Amino acid sequence: MTLFDLKDKVAVITGASRGIGRAIAERLAEHGARVVISSRKLDACEEVASAIRAKGGTAVARACHIGRKEELQALVDATRVEWGGIDILVCNAAVNPFFGRSVDMPDEAYDRIMNSNVRSNFWLCNMVAPQMAERGDGSIIIVSSIGGFQGSNQLGVYCISKAADMQLARNLAVEWGAQNVRANCIAPGLIRTDFARALWENPVILKKSVETAPLQRIGEPDEIAGAAVFLASKAGSFMTGQTLVIDGGRLAGSPRGE
Repeated sequence: MTLFDLKDKVAVITGASRGIGRAIAERLAEHGARVVISSRKLDACEEVASAIRAKGGTAVARACHIGRKEELQALVDATRVEWGGIDILVCNAAVNPFFGRSVDMPDEAYDRIMNSNVRSNFWLCNMVAPQMAERGDGSIIIVSSIGGFQGSNQLGVYCISKAADMQLARNLAVEWGAQNVRANCIAPGLIRTDFARALWENPVILKKSVETAPLQRIGEPDEIAGAAVFLASKAGSFMTGQTLVIDGGRLAGSPRGE
């Protein structure tokens, strides 16, 4: 077995019909994993699964609304029936229905962000971790954000939720490490996805993001996928409770000396 071999591993990826989730699913499948493509819309999931199968990979589509606990449980149960268990869980799905100062945020938007970005991950991880522990192996990957390290005057509660995801990974690592279940976060910077379109299509925000990052550009979804392969595979077998930042160097400091 090579360090990045995922042959016969079963991976469930939420929010996998586009963007970072799709890129992760495609790369996990490329390295041999059997992948479950999950998001709210079944037709969008099937499109990704079909594309993976067309390239020789193994994939199935499963519709799931992450805000509904019964649908998350159904996703886990269906995967166990079909493939016997889950070796890799990627919690990628997230929402951000509000763009602006926290003082102006409606309670409904706050609840939706925290419930979708934190509680749903909490539910799903707690559904999957015990059966990983039974087999003595498993990798949980939560897609967070560099926003979890920073305050924001436009994405404040989203950033709070992403910081909470980092703590969730740390707690899972402590709770399940003795059974060889690992939990880590990936914290991307600005990535060219539909989810982040409001940021990179805004010329002011884009200019600031590019100018304050050492690599002088924003990222692409596939540049996050390699980290997921690492964390899911033998290569990442001694890493747990950590957050892997992939942001073009933005948190390291600005090349303009700011």
